[in-house]
Amino acid sequence: MTSVAPAPRTTQAVILARGLGTRMRQATGAALDGNQATAAARGAKGMMPFARPFLDYVLSVLGDAGVTEAVLVIGPPPDDAAIREYFESTKAGRRVSVRFAVQAEPRGTADAVHAARDVVRPAPFLMLNSDNYYPLDACDSLAAIGGPGLVAFDADTLVRESGIEEERVLRYALIDSDADGFLSAIHEKPDSSHPLARERQRWVSMNLWSFTPKIFDACARVTPSARGELELADAVAIAIRDFGERFRVLPMSGAVLDLSSRADVALVGDRLAKITPRP
Repeated sequence: MTSVAPAPRTTQAVILARGLGTRMRQATGAALDGNQATAAARGAKGMMPFARPFLDYVLSVLGDAGVTEAVLVIGPPPDDAAIREYFESTKAGRRVSVRFAVQAEPRGTADAVHAARDVVRPAPFLMLNSDNYYPLDACDSLAAIGGPGLVAFDADTLVRESGIEEERVLRYALIDSDADGFLSAIHEKPDSSHPLARERQRWVSMNLWSFTPKIFDACARVTPSARGELELADAVAIAIRDFGERFRVLPMSGAVLDLSSRADVALVGDRLAKITPRP
């Protein structure tokens, strides 16, 4: 019997760092130092300064998971100046090399992923948010499959261990998988009456994916949603329907730090204070 060799581990990642940061820009009365207030006013969540910019903590976890290259999807000039200057001035000694892809306009997550098409190597890649700090087990397990997949986080654990309010968790996408452990549907921002929201155990997408280059063709076919955005969930549905992609769902019970608003900065800073990043 001929055995099938396992897929090579994924060693590159695309990080979405182009968002407007609308919630982060909104004043909430949260106590921020001067540099943090400046980053918040720009909506620059990934560059929020702690001991190091938040992205350095994200890249450190990716490095621990064996990722050696990262593509940051950012905005065009002049909004890109600070992030480009920081990574250029700190590139020596990094475990994860950094390159950039430009999303000309903030047209949605599918458009952001598509912007990286000509920058990533033609091989599988992890895709994640710049404002989430994910557990190493999640990144490591996802990199190990070397093909399409996503991590499904237990909603109750997110509430209990991440400091994320339950009503906020239910604003994330809920995941439905089949009996073989593959994604059957992903439901963005379902209301409380949705069947998945009423399940005893709810599985949440925190936008931690593994894609093959087929996702770029799927993203190119996406049309604007009711919100007027090009949604990544729609691209995933197209990849399944039109390109035969099967996304392995990896269930995970763990904490994810979510840096969405100024009110999150203190909690995230407290958790990161215990970590020495090695990006």
